[in-house]
Parts: sequence; structure tokens; C-alpha cells
Amino acid sequence: MKLAFLFPGQGAQSVGMGRALADAHESARDAFATADRVLGYPLSAMCWEGPAEDLKKSVHTQPALLTHSVAAWRQVDAVGLVPSFVAGHSLGEYSACVAAGALSFEDALRVTSRRGELMYQAGLDRPGAMAAVLGLSREDVEAACADAASVGIVRAANLNAPGQIVISGEPAAVDAACEAAKARGAKRAIKLEVSGAFHSPLMASAAEGLREALAGVTIHDARCPIVSNAWARPVQKADEIRAALEEQLLASVRWEESMRLLIESGVEGFVELGTGKVLRGLLRTIHKEAASWNVEDPESLQATVAALGSATGSNA
Repeated sequence: MKLAFLFPGQGAQSVGMGRALADAHESARDAFATADRVLGYPLSAMCWEGPAEDLKKSVHTQPALLTHSVAAWRQVDAVGLVPSFVAGHSLGEYSACVAAGALSFEDALRVTSRRGELMYQAGLDRPGAMAAVLGLSREDVEAACADAASVGIVRAANLNAPGQIVISGEPAAVDAACEAAKARGAKRAIKLEVSGAFHSPLMASAAEGLREALAGVTIHDARCPIVSNAWARPVQKADEIRAALEEQLLASVRWEESMRLLIESGVEGFVELGTGKVLRGLLRTIHKEAASWNVEDPESLQATVAALGSATGSNA
């Protein structure tokens, strides 16, 4: 079976994340212990015990989600499940890079922690907003953003699935685009609780800082293709991976296109690794017949491995 591994991004976090997996598996415990050591504070305690207010701060959320995803990936890797492709939603692209051997876990921890700091600071320097627009086509959402352009910067930032697109930009422009979207027939336009306008031009200072952080780490050619958020196409060479990560904060997350590319490439099964089932839900909206599983705790690990038993050790 041709598999794609998927890794969630910011917003999936929850108190308790990863604890059951770490209690049951030494390599998962080691992932959290490594995060504590590299970051210099007890991230594991924050993941498992909270408080939620601290966990949702970008500087903590991003390495926390990375750590849980790496802990989950280590379990499927140990039983011989090998992906033909990997992809991650925004922050999750760093988890994908670790799973594909392009980034070391330690370097990914340092970069995602810095990425979280930079994104938060960019939100203070240039306050922004984001909103989920439901029930409208990409073309109509982009038209709504164009309608609001006279008010300020706003763009389609997360092209998640049919009828589910997140817009990002200056607060007044996001509000105006939400009203324009409703006028064009959107079912709902919901403001999101975020610290900035992610994946928009308002992240320019964060993107520059991230470029400097990435310059300080080694990126290797990947063992399997990584589907880039920014380009919605596979990258595997180290220089392409670096360029894709550098561009990511300013580019839209082209998730629906990425999933369709994987389906067209012959992927038969998708495994979401880490916190929650958000990406499985998006996948069902994109292609309801797509087979998918998730691994976030011992029970889901056991169920996924059993379901994919015939694929163990294969890289079809």
C-alpha cells in the first residue's frame, strides 16, 4: 500500500497531548525528554498538565506539536510502516521534514521554537486577524478579499478543503472580507483566536528571522518526497526544502491541492501522526473515499498498525 504520512499544525494542541504515548513507549518518552533538554524548560509537563494558556502560546505550541508528532512517527517507523510521501500543515511541515530525514529532531525543535517567537512578535508589530470562511468556493473567497482590498491587506491564507478557507490580514480588512464573503453566499465567517495574520504579508519580519534561523541548521536530501505547503508539489533535494520552508510563512497553505496531488500520485492510505484528527477531517471533505487512520495514543497506534498490517515494511 502506498502511504502518505500527515502532520498537524498549530490549533491542534490540547492539554494531555502525547502523555499516553510516552507512558507506553520508551522512544516516545525520549522524544519529550529531548524536547525538555534542547529547549531548556519542561515542555513535556506543559503538554501533559498545562496550563492551556501557556500551551497555546506559539513559542510553546509549535515545538509541542512537533514533539508529539515525532513521538507518534517513531512508533509507526519502529513497526516498519514507511511512507511514499509526507506532508504537514504549516508548522506540521517541520514534523514531515524530520520524518523524511531532512531535518534532525533537535534542529527542528530549535527552529520551531524560534518560529513561534517570530510569529508572535510579528503579530505585535503588525497586528492582524484571521477568519474561517465556510461554504464558499476559493474563487469567491478570493473575490471577497479583492472587494476588501481598499480597506487593507487580506488574502486567502489556508486553502484547506472545499468550502473551508481561512483568510488572513489586517483586522479591518478581514472584517470587510467576511462581510463580502457573506454577501457572496458564505454559510459562516468565523474570526479565529490567533496572535497574528499568519501566511500573509504581515509576517514579513518573521519570515526574515526564520530565514536566518534556517541558515543555522543543516538540511539533508529527504528519504521520500515532502509535499510543500507553498508550492503544492513534492520537494526532495535539500536546497528545494530550504527554499520551501523559507517561503512558507508568507505563502498560502495549499492543503487541498496537496492532498489532491497525493491522491493523483496513487496514495492509497493516509496516516495522521500527532495531536487530533483535523487533517483526517479535511481529507474526508476533499475525497470522502480516501482511507485514513491516525496515531496519537497507544489505542490509535494499535488500531492503525492492525489495519495496515499488510503494508508493514512495504514502500510500494
